[in-house]
Amino acid sequence: MSLIVAARYALTSGAFAWITGKVRPGLYSGLERQMHSEIAWSLLSAAIYGIPAGIVAWGWKERGWTLIYTHWSDYPLWYLPVSLFAYLFLHDSWFYWTHRWLHRPAPFRIAHAVHHASRPPTAWAAMNFHPIEALTGAVAIPALVFLIPIHIAMLGAVLAIMTVMGVTNHMGWEIFPRRVVHSRLGGWIITASHHQRHHELYRCNYGLYFRFWDRLCGTDQGIARP
Repeated sequence: MSLIVAARYALTSGAFAWITGKVRPGLYSGLERQMHSEIAWSLLSAAIYGIPAGIVAWGWKERGWTLIYTHWSDYPLWYLPVSLFAYLFLHDSWFYWTHRWLHRPAPFRIAHAVHHASRPPTAWAAMNFHPIEALTGAVAIPALVFLIPIHIAMLGAVLAIMTVMGVTNHMGWEIFPRRVVHSRLGGWIITASHHQRHHELYRCNYGLYFRFWDRLCGTDQGIARP
């Protein structure tokens, strides 16, 4: 499972790094050493992420412990998008509050400073975590499969959204059109324009997918223009 997570990271980050080179040539010039560091920390994080993922895979296939289901008829079809949103919202909530904790002086100095050493972040920085931070991120979705039923296809969608948003939010430029970023929908979801602000100011914009907790807790500082 660690190899699968590492391959998913390498393919996704590599693809968007290549796109960056085509769309914004020279954006990552001079950042080669930083990107090497991002890749090294990310591969270590992938090894850590693979541990709970492996436990989930084993518990599902060998023991039937999880609430992952494979037959479309096991739950009503309307439950598919509900479970998808529930996973994204709960994961986002976990991420927001652990992220705020990681910005306290001691956790930041010990762990989260590794992620913020990317100045500016690149497409390779999505999993650029100290092992302590990697552990906080690795347990959320695996824990949910023991608590909330989800179809295997919806779980795949959750992982795909997590991976793509993690990469695109760190590219240093906005991949989505301005009309999307400044739309009503764009006011509630996180893109590079929002997360870039976090890397500039540190004490704001802590969310992963949605701006809900940032807005509710007064930590939303709008968007940058990467």
